[in-house]
Amino acid sequence: MKKLILILITFLFGSYTVYSQKVFDTHIHGETNPDIQMQQLETSGVYKAAISSSWDLQNTYRNKFKMELLHGLMLPCPNGKVPYSNQLCFSNGKEFPDIKWVEQQINDGKIDFIGEVLSQYYGISPSDKLLYPYYALAEKYNLPVGIHTGLAGPNHGCPNFRVGLGSPILMEDLILKFPKLKIWIMHSGYPFIEETVGIMSVYWNVYTDISVIANPDNIPYKDFYTTMKRLIDAGLENRLMFGSDNGDIKQVIESVNKLDFLSSEQKEKIFYKNAEQFFGKLPKK
Repeated sequence: MKKLILILITFLFGSYTVYSQKVFDTHIHGETNPDIQMQQLETSGVYKAAISSSWDLQNTYRNKFKMELLHGLMLPCPNGKVPYSNQLCFSNGKEFPDIKWVEQQINDGKIDFIGEVLSQYYGISPSDKLLYPYYALAEKYNLPVGIHTGLAGPNHGCPNFRVGLGSPILMEDLILKFPKLKIWIMHSGYPFIEETVGIMSVYWNVYTDISVIANPDNIPYKDFYTTMKRLIDAGLENRLMFGSDNGDIKQVIESVNKLDFLSSEQKEKIFYKNAEQFFGKLPKK
């Protein structure tokens, strides 16, 4: 009977694909049409996501969608603006938000993590002392911190961006200064993969997301394949987290599913279990 129903549905509506993959997307940003964005994510199996964007745009996502959203605090903002979109990070045009205001937003349940930390775009190390007050708040309230690493796309509008500031090795000073801080390396540090492996092998409070590198529109799939193999061989399967960075979500999911050296259990860890562990002790709103 079920087979007959399936045949009838296919006959009436044509071929279709059902996405049952459970996904926690740890890396998304706001878009001009949030409804379409959320629909695409939900139909691909995304049930939870961590979003960071300009503060005003991010606020339009609050309490609006079925999907659970964790809200970040993007900083520092070069010339007060979000890279690429050129939107003001904060309505007052500041590059760094007032620290007392940040703590109030945390207490009001409006900030779930600090990130995306744009230190590389700003032209400073992720361990620069300008960022310490925000790291201290994150450690105090047990909030994760996500830091941009690696490279950047064209036309980001940040004149102080430097490739060398994207190495995860530069995080070591802040890790030692804030030993209880939960940190995730955004974009896996690519192409500084050995530095990522080095940091994560020594410091067990450091995770990484695979955003950008899992998107074949950004990175050749063969490079993603070898990068993931290196991370898995290094014993890091419990700290790798899925992220799409607003790429084609179905395509990014498929990139992970195509990794033939991963077991089903390892894929589940990457798709959502590791992220649930990492974000699991957030304060209740």
